[in-house]
Amino acid sequence: MNTAAIYHRPESEFAYLYDKDTMHIRLRTAKGDVKKVNLLSGDPYLVSQKWYQEPQAMLKILSTDLYDYWFIAVTSDTKRLSYGFTIEGEDGLSAFYGDHGIYPLEEKYLAMANNYFRMPFFQEIDRFKSPEWVKETVWYQIFPERFANGDPTNDPEGTLPWGSQDPERQDFFGGDLQGVLDNLDYLEDLGINGLYFCPIFEAGSNHKYDTIDYLKIDPDFGDGALFKKLVEACHARGIKVMLDAVFNHMGDVSPQWQDVIKNGENSKYADWFYVREFPVTYTEGKDFENASEITYDVFAFTPHMPKLNTANPEVQAYLLNIAKYWIEEYDIDAWRLDVANEVDHLFWKKFRQVCDETKEDFYILGEIWHSSQRWLQGDEFHAVMNYAYTDAILGYFVKEEIGLEKMVSEINSQLMLYPDQTNQMQFNVLDSHDTARLLTETKEDKDLMKQVMAFTYIQPGVPCLYYGDEIGMTGGNDPDCRKCMVWEEDKQDRELHQFVKELIALRRTKSSILSEGTVQWLETNNVDGRIVFERQLSNQSIQGIFNTGTTTITSEISGKVLLSNGVQVTNQHSEIAPKGFVITSK
Repeated sequence: MNTAAIYHRPESEFAYLYDKDTMHIRLRTAKGDVKKVNLLSGDPYLVSQKWYQEPQAMLKILSTDLYDYWFIAVTSDTKRLSYGFTIEGEDGLSAFYGDHGIYPLEEKYLAMANNYFRMPFFQEIDRFKSPEWVKETVWYQIFPERFANGDPTNDPEGTLPWGSQDPERQDFFGGDLQGVLDNLDYLEDLGINGLYFCPIFEAGSNHKYDTIDYLKIDPDFGDGALFKKLVEACHARGIKVMLDAVFNHMGDVSPQWQDVIKNGENSKYADWFYVREFPVTYTEGKDFENASEITYDVFAFTPHMPKLNTANPEVQAYLLNIAKYWIEEYDIDAWRLDVANEVDHLFWKKFRQVCDETKEDFYILGEIWHSSQRWLQGDEFHAVMNYAYTDAILGYFVKEEIGLEKMVSEINSQLMLYPDQTNQMQFNVLDSHDTARLLTETKEDKDLMKQVMAFTYIQPGVPCLYYGDEIGMTGGNDPDCRKCMVWEEDKQDRELHQFVKELIALRRTKSSILSEGTVQWLETNNVDGRIVFERQLSNQSIQGIFNTGTTTITSEISGKVLLSNGVQVTNQHSEIAPKGFVITSK
């Protein structure tokens, strides 16, 4: 038995309260090394009653290329729990694993009260909680400058005719909030029930991540009255609203930074930023964003986005007021936080407290592209943009950078980083304003695009659709992914649009099982590319069969067909073409 691979950590993703009465416990062992795991558990003050003689079998739930993961859900009448594990290896050896490590499987060690892991008390206040409405949400991301021009009178100088050319970094096409309001019927018909807006605050760029005034709608987009009207109209249709803000940095034409430029170290805002040397200077690079010899900290190498010192109490007060203002004044439902991983944890904890105090069931989403355990402990964010998860999907299905086994390993590894209720809230994106569009990544193969979307929409987490994907828009990396929305129906792919509507309807109709159901890989076949993936909740299941190979596969169909593509069904058998899939329920 490979005892070095055995691992558990109390009060973590390995041991947490799932609901107020139920504790989830996981154990990690080397892949293929262990035959059986039992949990020994009971009240820490009642070890003398020998509850350790009543083992409970744990279930092996997921595997990666290195490890197997075991799981059990337990309750306690006293809301206290001591627990340890008995482990039987494939080599016939057995051991006890507790808080002090590995011991021989002998009663004298099982009877040692201090040799057990502890959940000292089921503290409901410490349990990771998320807004229940998020589980039922399918998000739609809007880049406001490119979605629709509803009011030409607020177009910035030099605005180009809508869709007249592919976008460049500094051009404008006149998209605004009126354009969104005018098209709520379209969005409601599509089936989405959450709008995620890229920044709408006053800024000099088309992307608005270089904020000038966080308390003001950019005049190119409209004003506060219009935004309030938009939020109310969304809420009347059951659509939640999430705003995007960047608190890592500001724009260099903001009043605060301009004061630093003017007054140097004597500026009252000098300590709002990370200035290494006064006066603040930089050497221009080859393009607008990149520079060298910068005497202050910035986002990436962009001299026009000086980094904020969020450890400064004045900065904290300024930003926390912004967080509260948009919730109180406009009743927004969520914040998406740009470059969230470069801001200190102490600030985010305060930010979470302010949001929770201001509105019940408020959702906080952080932009983090890597493993995010530190931010997802229950006192900062509810979720992150799940790039690490969807990178595995794209890496296999689309980019062919990794094999099937590696994709499954990476997905399972990500799922085991977080408690189940966290996984249910993760924000699954296949493309965004920061990446090439999905249809471009698939080399405009719409069957492959449909397959990837269907696979992602039945995964844990909540899906987000990037504007225009549903009608076949293409685009490479930023800025090409930020093209103007195509509104002429004769230029839209209406068949793809109908497919996306059906996929969104499936996700929303089956939101409970697709958010809370267990994950099971029933079959992953490297030879023919067959994937059989299932979600289970109580006596219900959703199953997806995907053909990622190069030849047609045959599969039995059990249950009701919810959605399919590239499939012919005859007498409860299906012929699934390459890039095809079928999703069923029973």
